Amino acid sequence: MKTPSTSARTLTRLLTAGLAALITQAAMATLHAAAPLVLDDYSDPKANKNGVDRLLIDDKTAGSKSKATHKCENGVLTVKGELVPGRGVPAFMSEVSLLSADGKSKDLSGYAGVRLRVRVIKGTLIVQVGSSEVQNFDFHSSAPIAGKGSEFQEVRIPFKEMKRGWSEQTALNPKTITSINLVSFGVAKDSFEYAVDEIGFY
Repeated sequence: MKTPSTSARTLTRLLTAGLAALITQAAMATLHAAAPLVLDDYSDPKANKNGVDRLLIDDKTAGSKSKATHKCENGVLTVKGELVPGRGVPAFMSEVSLLSADGKSKDLSGYAGVRLRVRVIKGTLIVQVGSSEVQNFDFHSSAPIAGKGSEFQEVRIPFKEMKRGWSEQTALNPKTITSINLVSFGVAKDSFEYAVDEIGFY
């Protein structure tokens, strides 16, 4: 039987080592992409982890009269208020966390979706992802998050499952994300309250 030459054995070892290195690099890249990214842990009373102030946006320009307060204490954001719809229009309050101070988008295509630890105490809460591709404010949204009493729950929302409300259903492009918005809404007068202790991506 013919035995492999020394050069053939050396070549085989080099190819095997090279293949192992490529597999290791691919595995490390996958782990890096899957590592959670924190947008806000509410350790700062005013700004998120990107140093951008949190915004509370009301519905007055849409003809409603909702009001709310937001505050951070001990690493927890609490938002509470009252939804007051105008005539023929729904009510909403939106807690906005921008990914950059200039409002420009970031590429989050290495992540699968949004994750947060939240406690919904009263009312309805959805998660919206702002995108530079959406110009009419009908951002991609989650299904309503149900309250579970007094306990915080971790919620994971895949980008691919988020839908727009009234516009053509287009897929969210994770390369164009500008903000994460926590939105309370309703068509009747009602109160709402929720608390969040971390929000980011997975």
